Amino acid sequence: MKNYNVNRIEKNILQINGLGDNPFWNQAEVLTDFTSPWDDAVPEKIELRALWDTETIFFCYTVYDANVHIDRQDDSVDSIGESDRVEIFFRTDAALDPYYCLEIDPTPRIMDFKASPKKKFDFDWNWPENHITVKSHTKEDYFVVEIAISIQSLNNFNLIKDHSIEAGLYRAKYKKQASNLFEPTWISWVNPYTETPNFHIASSFGNLTLL
Repeated sequence: MKNYNVNRIEKNILQINGLGDNPFWNQAEVLTDFTSPWDDAVPEKIELRALWDTETIFFCYTVYDANVHIDRQDDSVDSIGESDRVEIFFRTDAALDPYYCLEIDPTPRIMDFKASPKKKFDFDWNWPENHITVKSHTKEDYFVVEIAISIQSLNNFNLIKDHSIEAGLYRAKYKKQASNLFEPTWISWVNPYTETPNFHIASSFGNLTLL
């Protein structure tokens, strides 16, 4: 299983602002190993950084993209699901029963839901209030999404075991086609080795080690 080391920092020294410019992010390992197994084109660069303290785990996605697509029809699940976004899934174990999904666009709107095998999604579920904060910023050629999640909520969902978290790290990129419709390119940290795009499968997850 692929592994990413999440370095530890002192408590209460990192405050997210959506810019990804806090100097403490320099203490994080930079994960750039993203691919699109179902698309011949090499995806534009994606950087992920993660840090943690005794109370919070922090993620920072920097996505290089000069043509960000946002469906602005409304704030529904369908609208977010038709937009460029970054994604983090957490699972209790390889059975995926349950697992928890966060899909966040650059504005940032959050599509959070609880899932079980065979793509059974509960969109009425939300990450507990006051246990997640998301901020973002879009520049000319990239966007940043920062996420802060309480360690307490991860423990409540039994997602931390022996200082490890099993997680999927993904990106959806919508590209305009000749038909003027936008179609997604699916990008993943871990290649799940499926014939068609599928993040909702045990083989798409890796391991985050809390150092």
